[in-house]
Amino acid sequence: MAMIKRAIVTGGSGGIGAAVCEALARDGHHVIVHGHRHMDRAQTVVDAICDKGGSAEAIAFDVTDREQTAAALATLLEAGPIQMIVNNAGIYSDGPLAGMEPSDWETVIDVSLKGFFNVTQPLLLPMMQMRWGRIVSITSVSGLIGNRGQVNYAAAKAGLHGATKALALEVASRGITVNAVAPGLIATPATDQLFDKDTITRLVPMKRAGTAQEVAGLVAYLVSDSAAYISGQIISVNGAMA
Repeated sequence: MAMIKRAIVTGGSGGIGAAVCEALARDGHHVIVHGHRHMDRAQTVVDAICDKGGSAEAIAFDVTDREQTAAALATLLEAGPIQMIVNNAGIYSDGPLAGMEPSDWETVIDVSLKGFFNVTQPLLLPMMQMRWGRIVSITSVSGLIGNRGQVNYAAAKAGLHGATKALALEVASRGITVNAVAPGLIATPATDQLFDKDTITRLVPMKRAGTAQEVAGLVAYLVSDSAAYISGQIISVNGAMA
């Protein structure tokens, strides 16, 4: 009988994060649903997974706080190795760069890039010792083609693209893959407030927003054994936007 693998999904309480958690649980993995300010939402995701016979737990910490993150991960590792990381935590604080507050720049960069380091780095050596691991970062089409009013967000996501490619090279010989999934316009409560139907029709060649489940399906594939030879890739889910 195969050992159940453990996966941590940061930002697991959000729209895409919750869909990823549910997809990984359906595939038989134990899912650690991370939240920060919305621990109640993370617990709701856990409850939904467990109600369907899956295995999950919730945890709360601030990915930008290195000590807090390290302590939380150390506690999780006491129960066994974590073979899969989905770096999904991210925020946006939009506005033109000319009028952007320094805090809007720093916070957006910190959640994506500091968060990537603080969560991924402590889990790398255990993965390397097992000679098996999957790391997937959720980025954005903004990191590929840019977007007005999102210089900070685009920079954060493009930074993850570079980190993905470099880390993939470092761990390729250890059976660990590192990839990024770059969604376009995905129907979530956040995007529903930002984009009306006419805007989506104009921006997206497929004339619709994507679904969180379509993103989650790609993540579930990338962490599977079937994707063992895919690494260092930035894969878009954007309805032919880019």
